[in-house]
Amino acid sequence: MRIDLLGVPMDLGAGRRGVDMGPSAIRYSGLGEKLRALGHEVGHLDAIPVPEAEARDPGDPRLKYLEPIVHVAAETADHVARARAAGRLPVILGGDHSIALGSVSGAARGTGEVGVVWFDAHADFNTEETSPSGNIHGMILAALAGYGDPRLVNAAGKGPHVDPRHVAIVGARDLDAGEKELLRAAGVRVFTMTEIDTRGMADVTRDALALVTAGDRRLHVSFDMDVVDPREAPGVGTPVHGGMTYREAHLAMELVARNGQLGSLDIVEVNPILDRENRTAILAAELVLSAVGKTIY
Repeated sequence: MRIDLLGVPMDLGAGRRGVDMGPSAIRYSGLGEKLRALGHEVGHLDAIPVPEAEARDPGDPRLKYLEPIVHVAAETADHVARARAAGRLPVILGGDHSIALGSVSGAARGTGEVGVVWFDAHADFNTEETSPSGNIHGMILAALAGYGDPRLVNAAGKGPHVDPRHVAIVGARDLDAGEKELLRAAGVRVFTMTEIDTRGMADVTRDALALVTAGDRRLHVSFDMDVVDPREAPGVGTPVHGGMTYREAHLAMELVARNGQLGSLDIVEVNPILDRENRTAILAAELVLSAVGKTIY
């Protein structure tokens, strides 16, 4: 497999600083070398430049840092679309979850219709009308599906970029009231941690993958590290107790690899300032390896 690693050091979409150092922390864990050891060809792309929060006015408090986030999304989408057109697998390292506005848009442009599995403690399906914080990383999936401010929806080409019926959220356990209503209206399939507890990680992940890739749709996986329990992944900005275990997270990504439809992947919300001995970044790198074929035996 030919893989392009792209860092997007974005922290403008989140409420806490530090996640901009996530791409460097993941690379520091030796991701590139470990991918090569699995037999993959790896290209390292220059990180996309992102303005510092301290140098910008956040603007509209309901859509903080909208303009630079839209600009970075467009650039990210261009990189991802070019990688897909060249037959390479783009792996985008975040950065907060607002980078998925570019990664998913670029995947759709480079692949056609795309199905999305969104591993996350949160749904990220707010709009500026429902968001309690105004932080755009909590609006990205809604924007990709065509909901919210048109500047977000059309940030990387005319949206929507995904059909909400071809989206599955896995691991949710902290949803806002407004986004619950919008998720139901849009037809997004939400697999909560209760369903994982009841049915098991394997069955839930297989169902999510089957749903979004039906009809031979290409798969985009967006993996927010806060879907993992904070005991395993402490270095995230919005931790929520009761998440996936280490093995559940790896099993999910091993099933992604077995599915055979993976066309693009982003892994986000690693915050080294809040981490312990780079544990969260190391786990993020390990999960990428599982998604591209690493197995125990």
